[in-house]
Amino acid sequence: MKQITDIFFDLDHTLWDFEKNSALAFKKVLNKHNIDVDLAEFLVHYVPLNLKYWELYRKEEVTQNQLRYGRLKDTFDLLQYEINDERIDLLSKEYIHYLPQYNHLFDGTIGVLDYLNDKYNLHIITNGFQEVQAGKMKNSNIEQYFKTITNSEMAGVKKPNAKIFEFALSLANAKKESSIMIGDCIEADVQGALDFGIDAIHFNEHKIAIPNHIKQINHLIELKKYL
Repeated sequence: MKQITDIFFDLDHTLWDFEKNSALAFKKVLNKHNIDVDLAEFLVHYVPLNLKYWELYRKEEVTQNQLRYGRLKDTFDLLQYEINDERIDLLSKEYIHYLPQYNHLFDGTIGVLDYLNDKYNLHIITNGFQEVQAGKMKNSNIEQYFKTITNSEMAGVKKPNAKIFEFALSLANAKKESSIMIGDCIEADVQGALDFGIDAIHFNEHKIAIPNHIKQINHLIELKKYL
């Protein structure tokens, strides 16, 4: 690989184990409010709905509030659980409150960040909301590794929009040709970066089929092969 000076990471589903932490947050909230649903069944519906709503959010087809409400409303509808909008809004707010308090990272995260931190400038580019992402990084004890953190609220656009990558490079005082993006989402992280002119590596935890020209890793420790 060409000489890299700056590495840009996605946060959720790449370093911070969103699904594990999300399940713990929902367990807390559903129990607290005596919502009589099976957590495993709830998550079977919620997980793909959350991904669907985030895709709509990236495409500017729903707002932040519509995302937070819709993913829960649709989940309860599929569970045929009667719940009013007021309670859904309360559950949504409490979920957002508790979510950053859990701090599970993907296996190997700290070891890889220690390894990379000695050689490169590390940064975050996330479509997540600033209020939530800051708590996630603080509580999982990784914020000290990153020189800059770019989120979609700061940039005014979301990955894969080229403007968020341009914003992040400017904030980091980095150059395209010496930067690389690492993330789990082919569309937002990888193709977004490649289209902008930044190299990219796909964190392919679930080993999905991807185009041969895209660099990939299935475990974070494999970054040592490239960096």
